[in-house]
Amino acid sequence: MKRKLLSLLIMAATAHVSAQVTDAMIAKDAADTDSVLSWGMGTQGQRFSPLTTINTKNVNKLTPVWSMSFGGEKQRGQESQPLVYKGKMFVTASYSRIFAIDVKTGEKVWKYEHRLPEGIMPCCDVVNRGAALYDNLVIFGTLDAQLVALDQNTGKVVWREKIDDYTAGYSYTAAPLIADGLLLTGVSGGEFGVVGRVDARDPKTGKLVWSRPTVEGHMGYKDGKENGISGTTNATWPGETWKTGGASTWLGGSYDASTGLAYFGTGNPGPWNSHVRKGDNLYSSSTVAIDVKTGKIAWSYQNTPNDAWDFDGVNEFVTFDMDGKRVGGKADRNGFFYVNDAKTGKLINAFPFVKKTTWASSIDLKTGRPVFDPANRPGDPTASSDGKKGSSVFAAPGFLGGKNQMPMAYSPKTQLFYVPTNEWGMDIWNEPISYKKGAAYLGAGFTMRPLFEDHIGSLRAIDPKTGKVAWEVKNNAPLWGGVLTTAGDLVFWGTPEGYLKAADAKTGKVLWQFQTGSGVVAPPITWSDGADQYVSVVSGWGGAVPLWGGEVAKKVNFLEQGGSVWTFKLPK
Repeated sequence: MKRKLLSLLIMAATAHVSAQVTDAMIAKDAADTDSVLSWGMGTQGQRFSPLTTINTKNVNKLTPVWSMSFGGEKQRGQESQPLVYKGKMFVTASYSRIFAIDVKTGEKVWKYEHRLPEGIMPCCDVVNRGAALYDNLVIFGTLDAQLVALDQNTGKVVWREKIDDYTAGYSYTAAPLIADGLLLTGVSGGEFGVVGRVDARDPKTGKLVWSRPTVEGHMGYKDGKENGISGTTNATWPGETWKTGGASTWLGGSYDASTGLAYFGTGNPGPWNSHVRKGDNLYSSSTVAIDVKTGKIAWSYQNTPNDAWDFDGVNEFVTFDMDGKRVGGKADRNGFFYVNDAKTGKLINAFPFVKKTTWASSIDLKTGRPVFDPANRPGDPTASSDGKKGSSVFAAPGFLGGKNQMPMAYSPKTQLFYVPTNEWGMDIWNEPISYKKGAAYLGAGFTMRPLFEDHIGSLRAIDPKTGKVAWEVKNNAPLWGGVLTTAGDLVFWGTPEGYLKAADAKTGKVLWQFQTGSGVVAPPITWSDGADQYVSVVSGWGGAVPLWGGEVAKKVNFLEQGGSVWTFKLPK
C-alpha cells in the first residue's frame, strides 16, 4: 500500500513538473505549434506560425467551433492576444479581467476580476493586451499599475506586486514578457508626466531584480543598489524637464536570445508642447535595447527627436535575419519603417510606409536623423499675440500614428512584413502647460482627420530591404487589430467592422472572412491539437479611436462594442 501511495505521489509530482512552463519552452515558442506561450507568438514578436494545415487552398472552409463571451457590462476595447497551454486558453479582457477557457469546448474554467480603485487614469480605454506564462503561473498587469500572478489551474492569486502609483497617472496595459528567466514589464501613463522605465522581476515571486528608466537623468537599480544613470543629466533635457519626461513603455517589449537584448519602444516626451523641452529628449520616442543580465542600456535609436506630434515610438521591434545579419524592423507611429542592426542599433534602412508624412521629408541613412520640415512643427504659444495658443499646423500622420498598438507580422517564408496602417492627419497646436501630479500633461490641442474618402486603414505587405509595398488591402475604418501570418501562405487580421479576414500572403487576395459581431482590435493566434489547426481572435470594439479620433471617431460611431473570443478550425 505504501509503495503504491509513494508511486502515485511521484507520478503526481512528475506530472506537476512536466506541466510547468520553462525557459526552454518559451525559447522555442515560435517553432512549437501545440501552444502559444508569449505575446508575439515567440519573444522575437514575428507572429509567424510554421503550421500549414490551414492554407490558401482550404481556408475558405474555416468554421467557428466555439465562442465565449466575457459577459457583464464591462465591454469597451478588447485588445488581448490569447495564450494557449495544456488544454487551456488564457485571455485577458477590459477592466483588468482574465479568463481560463477549455480550448476544446470554449467553457470557462475560471475567472479573475481585479478590484480596481476609484480614480484610475488610463489614457486610451480600459484595455489589456495579454498575459505571460511561467512555471505554473499566468501573470498579467492591471489598470491600477499592479502585477498579479495566478495559479494556471485554479485562478488563485499566488503573488501580487505594485508597479507604481496610479494616483500619479501610472497604469499598465501591456502583456508582460519573459526573457531569460526574468519577467519584464514597462509602464503606461505618458500623458500624465510619469517617467518611463523597464522593470525585471523574478517571475516566481514578483521580487524586483532591476529597473531601468527610459528618460535621461534617472538612476537605474539592480538588486537594490544603484546601477548607473540613464544617459547624462541635462544633456538633452533642459532644466528640470527630465523629471516629468514621459517616455512610457506602454506596449511591452520583445527579446532575442541571440543578442541577449530586450527591445522596448518608448512613448512621447512630456509634455506634448516641444518648446518647453528643447533638445532631443533621450530616450523618448525611441527603441531602447537593454541587456537583460545587467539591466543597462546597450543601445538606443531615437525615431523622433524632440517629438512634437505625440509620435510615441512604442511600436514593437521585431527581430529577423536579413543579408546574414540579425536585424529588427519597426513600423513607427511617425509613418517611417526602420530596420536596425539588432546587436548595435545601427540604422540600415528607413522609408515611409504611409502615403503622407509632413513632419519630416525623409530619414538620413548616414546620420540616422529625420530631415525635419520646421514649418510643420506646432508653434510656440509664448510667441503668439495672446500667449495662449501657438500657430496650428496640419500634420500627417496624425498622433494616432501610421501604426499604433496593433502588432505587425513577419514571414521568413515570404520575407515580407504585414503591417496594419492608417492614413490620417491632424490639426495640432500648442498651449501653455505646467505639471500637476495626476493631471493630464499635454500642452496641445488637436483634431484628427481622414486623408482619403475611400479608406483610412490598409493592410500592407512591405519588403524591408526595398521599402516597396508588395500589395495592400484597403479598409474603410481604421485598422486597430494585429496580424498573424503562417507557413500556409496566409495572413489573418481583423477589422473594426467586425470581420476576421484571411488573405494570400503572396498576393493579398482575400480568401475568407467571418463576422464576429463586434470590432476586432486584437491580434489573432494559431496553434495545433493533434491533426487540427485552430485560429482564435478576441472581438470587442474600443481602444483609442472612439476616445481620441475626432472627425474619424464620428465616421465610425455606428460600430458596436462587445467582448468575446472566437475559435475556428477546418471541418472534418
